[in-house]
Parts: sequence; C-alpha cells; structure tokens
Amino acid sequence: MPLEPYPRGAVWWARGRVEYNGAPITEYYRCSTGASEESGAKDWCRNEELRVTCIHLLGEDPEEKLITFADAVLQYDAKPKEAAYLVPITKKIGSMPIRDISPKLVRELGPDLYPDCSTDTWTRQVVSPVRAVINNINDSESGIAFRVRGYTPKEKVAQDNKRKSTGRKKYPPGSWEWLLKFRQKAPPRLGALALLMFISGARISQAVAMHPHKHINKAKGMICIPGAKGHGDRWLRVPDVVMAELTALPEIYPRDWPRKPENLRMFGYADRGGPRKLWNKACDDAGIERIPFHPAGRHGFGQEMNVRQRVDEKAAGAFGGWSDLNLMRSTYTHAEDTEIKVNQALNRGLLEAERKTGLKLRKEP
Repeated sequence: MPLEPYPRGAVWWARGRVEYNGAPITEYYRCSTGASEESGAKDWCRNEELRVTCIHLLGEDPEEKLITFADAVLQYDAKPKEAAYLVPITKKIGSMPIRDISPKLVRELGPDLYPDCSTDTWTRQVVSPVRAVINNINDSESGIAFRVRGYTPKEKVAQDNKRKSTGRKKYPPGSWEWLLKFRQKAPPRLGALALLMFISGARISQAVAMHPHKHINKAKGMICIPGAKGHGDRWLRVPDVVMAELTALPEIYPRDWPRKPENLRMFGYADRGGPRKLWNKACDDAGIERIPFHPAGRHGFGQEMNVRQRVDEKAAGAFGGWSDLNLMRSTYTHAEDTEIKVNQALNRGLLEAERKTGLKLRKEP
C-alpha cells in the first residue's frame, strides 16, 4: 500500500510503503508527519517518496547523511499528546542535524516556545519529547544517551515571579474522612470509583479502563489494576466490602460505544475525563474541597499507607505499583498537621529533658 496520511490526535500520520514500479522499496511506515493539516501531511508523503526513490535509484553516501531532528521525529512512535508537543518543536529545529542539538539549546527552547508557562511545562512539553526523540535515534545509531539537565529551583522561582504564578494549585491528598463525605453525595458508581482508587492507588485512566469480567476475580477476592507507565497489570486482594460493592455494579457500556462484550466498562466511562462533572458536583454537594482524581486516589493511598498508618514502605510500594520507593516518598507523601505535630514533639522532648535534669524551662517567680 503506498504512503497515505491519516489523522491521529492533533497531528497527521503516514502509513504504507514507498513503492517503485509497483513494488515496495521500504519497510512499512507508521509515523508522524509533524503536520497539523492534511495538506501538509500529503506534502510530506510526496517528499518522502521522492527522497526514498532517489536513494533507491542513485544510492547514498553514508558520510554525507545527516539525520535531522525532523528525520528523527518521523522514526519516533509518539503518543497523540506527545506528537502535539513535537509540532512546534519540529517547526523550530526540524532542519537541524541531531548532532548539532545540545542540551543547552533544548533547555532554551522552553522559554522560547512557551514564555508565559512554568518550568514544569517546559520540561513536559519540550525537554522530555526532544530527549525521547533523540534517544530513540541514539539507540540505533550511537547508543549514547542524550541527557538534559533539569531546570533549577532558582530558575523555577524566577519564572514564577515573571509570570506572577507559582504553578498548579497543590491539593491535599485524599483521606477516609473526605472519601466518606464524598460518597454520601456521589452516585453509587462514582462512589465505587473513588473507593477503588483510594484503596489501590490506581490512576483514573487505569480505573476507567477496568472491565467487569476481565479485571475481577470474585472467587479469589482479587481485582486487576491495568498496567500503565511501563508497568504490567497488578492483581490485588481487596477487602470483602470493596469486592461486594464492585461486583454489585450493573454492567454498563460507555455512551455511544458499540454494545459488544469487550466494550463493557466497570464504571461506564469512556475515558478519564468522563467522571469529572459529576465528581465536582458531588464535592460541592458534600461541602468538601474539590480534590481531583489523582490527589484523591493515588496520593491519598500513598499518604494513608506511609504517613497515617505507617505501613512498611516496601509493602505499600508493591501494592500501589511503585517500583521507585524514593518517588513514592518524595511525591506521594505530604506534610499534615505540621504545627501540631512539631509542637507536640517539642513538648515531649522538653518534658523528658526536665525530668532527667530536674531543671525547668520556665523559672518560677
């Protein structure tokens, strides 16, 4: 099949093979064209066919071959969101040879492309995609990893001051108290979703992907959290009360999905954004803070296990799907009741010291 463009998210991709005299002369393509419109994608397909045909007929001097960033993007299988991030980057440095792209240049692309955004945005939408694209090439070419130093705390503060914002709002982690109040006003299916995320550390994308037959083993009292971010599926034994609630949910298909058995979803949502409107309404009706999915679920689980209940961190990490315990400690645990805990500790220390020394901090008049 000759090269043809097709839409994928915000970017047009190409699939097929380059042919000469009706016979394929390349392997099968399935890659991003970097174009945001069909016309641009068609131009890319024509140019690629011309380029490859010339190489096929005339040959190519390996010493003269320079892989550009645009070439590297075409060889990288980007996810839709990542592909959208690569479009403005490719417009900026697409013609530049990979060998000429330095870590300093990549870091400077952040403020250049997104002057009013945070350093976190620069990392997510510029540094990470560029690094992934170049390392995908390096795996087959030099094998040397391309590394980019992150933005420093000083740079973050300077950018936050410039745009008069400290970034995303920080939310407290979920708790049993918050969850119980939430479930009083949430529809049963939404309440079950919130419960599942809190007791398992599941992300919202994993929870909404669960199938009522494939991801539940009622006989063993176990549920399966679908794999994500490089990790496989996790089968977990859960409390009987949780299993009873999940298995009692009526079978349902996401709205407008074909009524096929494989399309059943435990909570009935097509994607991670499906529950948001009802979620916020339940928070408002319960008179509690609007804590988003991730802080309420995965952060709530991490906080409950590591700080409130002080479960062995290796057990909590394995159950919640963290291979990096440092990440769990640094990101998914939070300071709570700081002033109360510190003052109580100071008072305990003072009383112990006074008992041992016979001296008093406060001298009697």
